[in-house]
Amino acid sequence: MTVNQASRAQILKRQHWIFDMDGTLTHAVHDFDKIRADLGLPPGEPILEALSRLPPKLAQPLWEQLDAIEVDLARQATPVPGVAALLATLDRRGCMLGIVTRNSLVSVRETLRACELAEYFPEKYIKDRDCGAPKPEPDALLELMQLWRAARDDVVMVGDFLYDLQAGRAAGVATIYVDYAHTAQWSEYADISVTRLDQLLT
Repeated sequence: MTVNQASRAQILKRQHWIFDMDGTLTHAVHDFDKIRADLGLPPGEPILEALSRLPPKLAQPLWEQLDAIEVDLARQATPVPGVAALLATLDRRGCMLGIVTRNSLVSVRETLRACELAEYFPEKYIKDRDCGAPKPEPDALLELMQLWRAARDDVVMVGDFLYDLQAGRAAGVATIYVDYAHTAQWSEYADISVTRLDQLLT
């Protein structure tokens, strides 16, 4: 669903912005098929959910292996075009900025440091995979909204993947799809679709 220009303008004036991280703020570098293969998980199955179903003794070393893989990739992270301009503008407007990710907290820290974006995201507003049920569940979004005391009509969820948009919809907030590949694959789950983050400034 694409909103009209008046509605789009109202959404972009909202004061609480929640972002996915990998593939949204940064260039997507995760090869999930390879990660699954390295961990010995079935192809095509969501990694976190697959690990969560394993007995704890089997799962623990795989969680540690996944953490190591994510940190290595985080150190190679690069910001997408337009992200610095958008975050700086939102920061000047006094917006609250948060991250909801399926990654570990340590990999989030490494990613933000590598991309020079850490100043925009206080750690208390970063919700990683250990903060409750991961996206597409809305738990982490709702937790941030409660922390901010933010009404649903003043919150935006920004992401590049289906789970981000589904989580936003489930939380009852506006959703922005960053469609870097120009596929319109998940546009039906978004109120606004863009192909660069700085298009949200126009």
